[in-house]
Amino acid sequence: MTRIPHETSGEPNPLQVLTLDRLRQRTSIKWRTYPDDVLPLWVAEMDVPLAEPVVRAVTEALHLGDTGYPAGTAYAEALAAFAAKRWDWEGLAVERTAIVPDVMLGVVEMLKLVTGPGDTVVVNPPVYPPFYLFVEHMDRRVAEAPLGADGRIDLEVLEASFRQAVADGRRAAHLLCNPHNPTGTVHTEEELSAVAGLAERYGVRVVADEIHAPLVLDGAGFVPYLSVPGAERGLSLMSASKGWNLPGLKAALAVAGPGAAADLDRMPSEVGHGPSHVAVIAHTAALRDGVTWLDALLTGLDGNRRLLADLLAEHLPAVRYRPGDATYLAWLDCRALGLGDDPADVFLHRGRVALSSGLPFGTGGTGHVRLNLAASQEVLTEAVRRMAAALL
Repeated sequence: MTRIPHETSGEPNPLQVLTLDRLRQRTSIKWRTYPDDVLPLWVAEMDVPLAEPVVRAVTEALHLGDTGYPAGTAYAEALAAFAAKRWDWEGLAVERTAIVPDVMLGVVEMLKLVTGPGDTVVVNPPVYPPFYLFVEHMDRRVAEAPLGADGRIDLEVLEASFRQAVADGRRAAHLLCNPHNPTGTVHTEEELSAVAGLAERYGVRVVADEIHAPLVLDGAGFVPYLSVPGAERGLSLMSASKGWNLPGLKAALAVAGPGAAADLDRMPSEVGHGPSHVAVIAHTAALRDGVTWLDALLTGLDGNRRLLADLLAEHLPAVRYRPGDATYLAWLDCRALGLGDDPADVFLHRGRVALSSGLPFGTGGTGHVRLNLAASQEVLTEAVRRMAAALL
């Protein structure tokens, strides 16, 4: 697929707009979980103002009293247009989409369509902890196919997991994270095609969480799972939530490949009652009119990745960090520091920096932390300084 380069814009870096005092006025989980002397670089919220097109769209809806129930296909049409321009992907068919409350609840509904209680769902750890929590809550078994030492999908391990998952004749699914959280790995077209081939060979259904798709560095090239050969029976969940910092405005889209349209049609109609109408308006505006803001953000995130690498080399050289090509999350290997299985606990209590513990991310998470680098360069610099001071 031809990659469309990101546009240059005159937008300011959204990560450098808000002061820490201003951010501490927020009442979301990021800013209310820990005392004010803690720098919160954990949960996936960005320290940015909203894109102006989103603010305008939501404000107009509130002025109109347009706060009823969602209707229509504007969100899907905006995503299809974004995908065509951004990823050179014309295969997102509006008629094969459905609005769902958010990506993880959409994942649950998609897994319900293609598996039953007691069936196996394969994941690639270290991976987003709700993959375990939601799957186990819906009475499915989780099987791990860990990423390789290079942070990429290990196809031999994945095949072995697929083979075992269907050995007793039961159905199975692969819950794919694309791009990958927490490593920031962007799976290539060749890798995804190989996954699709294995899935078809073993009768495993792929459900792809692609919520971080807009947050891919220029030149890396996001590949939608449904765009690769052999993925026709796949299902994908997409949203503007992560790219434009809209987690509190809940809405997402389930997208079916041509061979999965009948599955999506079986989704209960009441699932579509869960998304917020105002959220749909916000997400639609982001995808249609918020691209210059997104490009400014991506430039800022690229700078933060390089800054973090430099800061770690200076202050915490024993920490291993491989900058990813996507997301605003950094996966840090802290095992050489000798802080035990959960270094996040040490950084919190000794350094007053809140990071995500690696333990809930499954195999490969011991001795690791996840750092949210969607903050100002000043906050990021202070956080690493505090982390280093926690070792003294």
